[in-house]
Amino acid sequence: MRIALVGCGRISANHFEAIDRVEGLELSAVCDSVEARAREAGERWQVPWFTSYEKMLVEADCDAVAIATPSGLHPAHGILAARAGKHVISEKPMAITLASADALVKACDDAGVHLFVVKQNRLNATVQMVKRALDKGRFGRLFLANTTVHWSRPQSYYDQAPWRGTWEFDGGAFMNQASHYVDLMQWLVGPVESVIAKTATMARKIEAEDTGAAVLKFRNGALGVIEVTMLTYPKNLEGSFTLIGEKGTVKVGGTAVNRIEHWAFADADPDDADVERVNTDPPSVYGFGHEPYYRNVLRVIRGEAVPDTDGRGGRKSLELILGIYESAKTGREVPLPLRGAL
Repeated sequence: MRIALVGCGRISANHFEAIDRVEGLELSAVCDSVEARAREAGERWQVPWFTSYEKMLVEADCDAVAIATPSGLHPAHGILAARAGKHVISEKPMAITLASADALVKACDDAGVHLFVVKQNRLNATVQMVKRALDKGRFGRLFLANTTVHWSRPQSYYDQAPWRGTWEFDGGAFMNQASHYVDLMQWLVGPVESVIAKTATMARKIEAEDTGAAVLKFRNGALGVIEVTMLTYPKNLEGSFTLIGEKGTVKVGGTAVNRIEHWAFADADPDDADVERVNTDPPSVYGFGHEPYYRNVLRVIRGEAVPDTDGRGGRKSLELILGIYESAKTGREVPLPLRGAL
């Protein structure tokens, strides 16, 4: 299966390397509006490069398009790919409004192509261990879930591209950097009933927030807390998830939910022997999840599997993020699902 990629920025290397490692996949073209980036990626991976996305869709030999452009452009780029008959692989978030997310889902449905949304942290071996424990009922009744993202993004990071930190193309710490962690909350614990949140822009010259906190009430009765900042000194400190239930407590930490720091259950299970084995030390906060994600993409298109995260799955975490923003803006507790056009 041949994949073309648009957006040769920060995250593209993870896509290129994952595609290269998966037998049955081939990178066939790259595109970026910045000619130097497009040329560099094309020459590095020895594929045609383009500065016009529309031209790449016409001329490149591809079955799917991976979209790694600014978040606000994901729907438009995905819709163009779908109309060209290409499967769509969208980086997170799939959109920054529900209306544009729904338009992307509809375009892929109408074209009869798959829509995949990259949520690679779900595929971390550590997170998969937690999911299996939940599916087996090892936690019993869930009481409290917490995710903490203490990362560092200096002003120079935002200054690298004019779209970063803007409401139109990016969003803030919740929408961009912490979106995988918001996704883990709703994917692991279950649907959210309501959220109340505070956000602030305290030290970065951007439109959106650099710091925020949210309290969630889940439909199953559990409570949750999401704590996010991009102001940690002097570097990324923690990307963690803690889950507390009546018969089990687990914390997955490290900089990118890559290490099991606490694993305690009332009843033993064969998985307990794998706690140390699944720990990893990824070179960045992106982890190692892109490769298994692309393996799933290939199997889905071959008709051998269902998507790990499709468009409707990606929409769920987007809705929670928008609920957080709505609460921070209005100062009120916001029920989910959201009402109105957000």
